[in-house]
Amino acid sequence: MKKIQILGTGCSKCKLLTANAEVAVKMLGIEATIEKVEKIHDIMKFGVMTTPALVVDGQVKSAGKALSAVDRK
Repeated sequence: MKKIQILGTGCSKCKLLTANAEVAVKMLGIEATIEKVEKIHDIMKFGVMTTPALVVDGQVKSAGKALSAVDRK
């Protein structure tokens, strides 16, 4: 099972990234948990300077933008 974390303090882009991650998981048919990380101290542990950020299985995959459900970067 994949562990997906959305790093952000709750801004509109953070909420959009969370929703898009949920759509992507459903579209791909994978088993994953999606967790919101909102505390600045916890976000800093990932070395992320801009939010929202997407973390998959402990690795930062994107920071500073709300990816769409179909982005492949």
